[in-house]
Amino acid sequence: MSDKASKVSIKTSKSATVQKRTANHLEDAEGSAPKKVPKLFPIFEKSQPDGEDKTTYQWIKPSLGPQKTCLHGVNLTPEFRKKVAAFDLDGCLIQSSLFKRGTKGKAKEPPTFQWWKPIIPAKLKEVHDAGYSIVIITNQALRSATLEEWKKKIPLIAAAVPEVPFRLFAATAKDSYRKPIPGMWYELERMYAEKQVRIDMQNSFFVGDAAGRPSDLAGTDRKWALNVGIPFYTPEEYFLELPPAPYTLTGFHVSSLPTDLPRVTPTSTPIVPLTPNGPEIVLFVGYPSLGKSSFYREHFEPAGYVHINQDTLRTRDKCVKAAQEAVQEGKSCVVDNTNRNAETRKHYVDLAKRLRLPIRCFMFNGSMELAWHNNLYRAFNLPPSRAAKEPKRELLPYSAFTSFRAQFEEPTLEGGYAEIKKVNWVFEGDEEERRRWSMWLQIDGK
Repeated sequence: MSDKASKVSIKTSKSATVQKRTANHLEDAEGSAPKKVPKLFPIFEKSQPDGEDKTTYQWIKPSLGPQKTCLHGVNLTPEFRKKVAAFDLDGCLIQSSLFKRGTKGKAKEPPTFQWWKPIIPAKLKEVHDAGYSIVIITNQALRSATLEEWKKKIPLIAAAVPEVPFRLFAATAKDSYRKPIPGMWYELERMYAEKQVRIDMQNSFFVGDAAGRPSDLAGTDRKWALNVGIPFYTPEEYFLELPPAPYTLTGFHVSSLPTDLPRVTPTSTPIVPLTPNGPEIVLFVGYPSLGKSSFYREHFEPAGYVHINQDTLRTRDKCVKAAQEAVQEGKSCVVDNTNRNAETRKHYVDLAKRLRLPIRCFMFNGSMELAWHNNLYRAFNLPPSRAAKEPKRELLPYSAFTSFRAQFEEPTLEGGYAEIKKVNWVFEGDEEERRRWSMWLQIDGK
């Protein structure tokens, strides 16, 4: 551990075992109501069944985000200190366990929790006294009724650390707030900026248990810290001062992409004919989110090609009709759809044959993992400066990518094309855009 981390560390028994989460638990939520414990907080049991009256903790309303999917709450009055000590909740500060369904006709048991280790309350007090702002960052994709029960647990945690102010963010949907996407950190940065305070990234840190170790079911927390750009520790490293364990981060990352591919092949002919002999039809083929529309705007729009897209026209028949109208008016056109198989493409090939026009095919190369990554990036992680310049893009469903993969047939010259060009993925954007695009964005397991 760094000197910074060691200054606020407390030793405890190294023989203690660590509870790990189940696979179903990790997918649906990072935490739920834990195992029943002795009566740690009797004040909340009868006189205040909701666990929220007369407490120092409060949920801030409305919740954050366009769909109000990020819960935000504070204990006491947290200061905006430059150094931030961020912690995952379940499996890090408290033990993980699943909510138990109540028996019909039987009163629900009050929410309870157990610390991950007995040392946690003292450690949180120590790190606060050392000049850090404490922030809890947690994924909680729970159903509404279960989420309401989970929310009742947080005031109990606050009551157990009555002298420790903290702020909590909880992502309740699979959107821009869910780790490893750093939406919750962006909200924290926004709040700091409103107070004209800049976070000390070098001396801040994040502690989480989803670290990519052999015994972990994911590496989400470590990926989140890498995305944010702050040091990362596991609970064992930070609280117990154990040495770092080996880890592997799985899943797609842009560092796996080749960097020396030409943008378009073959290069022996131009992308747009220098001296066109009449109108032509250009057919794009490829996964969603591989830059087809951007390629059109860069190369074909300046040459006056009509843009035909099924997202706008809604049906294939309307797209074929629009292509016919364009070329009959003497205008070339680009059919900017996925055009996944020969049957789909045949409608345009037959049109070209009937009108005795050339038709060329541009095949956009890229894996489904890259396409899904780009989809997440443009829906959830665009820099504000870029997002302000273009219409908001909603996340395309995962089925749009799996269905393309299942039905894809690679185009060949035998399909009736005058030429087939291959377009390789090359990221285009400024330094901040590249930094955000290069983050870990995919949820583990998808």
